[in-house]
Amino acid sequence: MKPLALRPYLSPPAVRRRVPLSRRYAVQAPGAPTLQVFNRTTKYLQKERAAADAEHSRKVDYLKDEVATRLCERLLDIKRQLPHVLDLGANACNIGRILTLPNPDPDPSIPSSPPLSSRISHLTAADSSPTLLHRDAALPFNELIPITRDTLHDEEYIPYPENHFDAVLSSLSLHWINNLPSVLLQIAHVLKPDAPFLAAIFGGDSLYELRTALQLADLDRRGGVSPHVSPLADVRDVGGLLGKAGFKMLTVDVDDIVVDYPTSFALMQDLQAMGEGNAVLGREMGGLRREVLAASEAIYRELYGNADGSLPATFRVIYMIGWKAGEGQPEPLARGSGQVNMKDILEGGGIKERG
Repeated sequence: MKPLALRPYLSPPAVRRRVPLSRRYAVQAPGAPTLQVFNRTTKYLQKERAAADAEHSRKVDYLKDEVATRLCERLLDIKRQLPHVLDLGANACNIGRILTLPNPDPDPSIPSSPPLSSRISHLTAADSSPTLLHRDAALPFNELIPITRDTLHDEEYIPYPENHFDAVLSSLSLHWINNLPSVLLQIAHVLKPDAPFLAAIFGGDSLYELRTALQLADLDRRGGVSPHVSPLADVRDVGGLLGKAGFKMLTVDVDDIVVDYPTSFALMQDLQAMGEGNAVLGREMGGLRREVLAASEAIYRELYGNADGSLPATFRVIYMIGWKAGEGQPEPLARGSGQVNMKDILEGGGIKERG
């Protein structure tokens, strides 16, 4: 009797097929990884909706106008003509309007001074929201300064050539940027040598009263915390970011602007009308629950309420100035080359020059 053969009973694929083995790997894109914090599409839609009601949008411009005014005052210390200036993240051209105001110098000893627009031959205003950017295009200030309005795909990508602008300004826009180091490098790229960059952004402690009230209300009513206020940059990081982008002669300072509101609801409505609503990726969709809103209002009043019944809201603004390197630019002295010991001055011993 012949032995039983197993091969005829096996299917041919099981005997003959070879299965190729391979591994697939995730590959990092070139450059440093970017942490995505903000949803740029959400921010675009917020600004578009806010600007759709032009009249109401103008009424809540008080904060943007105030910050733009304080930023433009820093131009008074730059004693030079600026033929072509870029306003990056221009919103409704708040900077452009402020530049045309007469007597910009706050010094009472100088009662009359020409508008800052007299130093500027052309202003390019760039923003990703066309409705907001063109909201005030028909107002009279446009006749006092030549303005070109450019709609950007995204403020994180600056589409201008190298060495193109004599100055770059930005007011209350860059705090919504995901990759701020990259944008600062691009700003340095489009600036001419020895040209200034001046910007103002909301800092990390902005709206700490509202932030605290909402967090405590969430814990009390829902047993957890959801991010209702967007995270912001810290002043300690700004100088380092400017230095890494190649800027020289840095100046960074902080200003707190406190605005009183009748209720926390009025504050949140104004933030929404400004286009400054929460745009954090992964945020909870939909409006806040009524019980959370009621609890946060009570907590806000208990912790921070004024004697007259109003509620203060603190906006911390970080101002930064940096200069692109250029020939003939002042340079700091070498470390250790000073001739005066600071310790002697602070201890009241007077100035003693080193021998």
